Amino acid sequence: MHMYTPKGFQRRTVRRMAGGALVALAASGATVTAQGAPTAPPATGTLALADALREADRHAFANRIADAATDADRARARLPLKGILPSARVEAGAVRTTDPIGAFGTTLRQRLVTPEAFDPARLNNPAAVTNVQGGLVLDLPLVNADAWTGLRAARAAADASSAAADWTVVTMRANVVRAYYGGVLAVDKVRTLEQAEQAANAAVRQVQSMLQQGLVTKADALQASVRTTDVTAQLLSARNDVITAQQQLGMLLGRTDGTLPLLPDALPSDSVVRRLAERDTMVVGATSLAIDRADVRAAIAGVRAASSDRQRAAATMLPRLNSFARFDWNAPRGLFAGRKNWTVGLMASWSLFGGGSELADLAGATARATGATAGAQAARMQSSLEADAARRGVVVALQRLALAEQSNAQSREAHRLVEKRYAGGLATIAELLGAEATATGSALAHAAARYALIDALATHRRASGADPAELSLLEGAR
Repeated sequence: MHMYTPKGFQRRTVRRMAGGALVALAASGATVTAQGAPTAPPATGTLALADALREADRHAFANRIADAATDADRARARLPLKGILPSARVEAGAVRTTDPIGAFGTTLRQRLVTPEAFDPARLNNPAAVTNVQGGLVLDLPLVNADAWTGLRAARAAADASSAAADWTVVTMRANVVRAYYGGVLAVDKVRTLEQAEQAANAAVRQVQSMLQQGLVTKADALQASVRTTDVTAQLLSARNDVITAQQQLGMLLGRTDGTLPLLPDALPSDSVVRRLAERDTMVVGATSLAIDRADVRAAIAGVRAASSDRQRAAATMLPRLNSFARFDWNAPRGLFAGRKNWTVGLMASWSLFGGGSELADLAGATARATGATAGAQAARMQSSLEADAARRGVVVALQRLALAEQSNAQSREAHRLVEKRYAGGLATIAELLGAEATATGSALAHAAARYALIDALATHRRASGADPAELSLLEGAR
């Protein structure tokens, strides 16, 4: 038995086919036999659900997109640090000028002033002076309230993005479980129809023999042939459904090479699925788990982000205090030559009115905070409703499985009795064919009811905040 047991939602931190007639149809290179059945090179290695879940965690398109969005938000969350942490830069440049003030100032910066430099003629008409400047500048923010509140808002927004990505992972896992067992159901349907086709062909041969002996009419033979044709048509559609299910699962897993996953040939047994379903629905206060859903956490983090952003908008109207220090080198030639100069400074600023832009920013941030609060409340209510509905869905699916199991057993017994009556000449071929069709339909309905319960379990786990990947407990059970 294989079970996928992930350590949380850290995304850095994811049989043979039924009968000889069922083969995989590849996305390319597929051929069609003379009888019209799709064929392709056979696949090797049955994919386990636990392996499919790991593959989806790593490579599913939606997960990778969500990861990239989270990384981008985490990177943006570091931008406000510019107004909080010190920064340093190096400057370099060269200037040549004949501007009187620039020329004298350059000479003074280079500490090359002599008494001749004060000659009025030289001051008024200086020769061209070259200055090569090198500088080292350190900026030290002291009081920037908008930067601190902006940092909190950005980090909360990144937390919301991370929780949303977690919800994407949970949703993907539920979808993989559905697609995986949906494909297994399709394979199981093919196997059932192949058995029905074999039985129908045997019935046709038997009826043809009896027709030659005059024991049945031509109408009986035609009815048997029609039944065989109907089963064969269903089988062709079922084989095509298997290929579609494989392609859909491959798409969910993020496969880009066109390879199709090979699936088991039967669903887990009723008892295994029922046991897991009963355990899930018997959890006391199951709906209370919904509050811990990742999408709810994302909405709550969104409220924190919006509230902090409102504080940031208000803080832009407060005074700012920053300081700086710089060292400069000035020389006629050569970078960082000459004697060093230093300058330190303190700057306070207060934007009293910016054309109303600050008020507009504050009003917008306030509205967004109100909307985020309402969204979080709606997410909580929605999660509780979904969890409750999903739990009831599991209960209904359990009841439908019990009915389908009973119906399947009754139809098999009815078919056996009709076969016995037919062998004794007490039933017609129409009755036999009808009983066989009913038995096949009941078997398919039984398998569909079992899949519906698995689907309901995946939905319930997603809706209640549990991990759908735990359904890999069903792996290997029949």
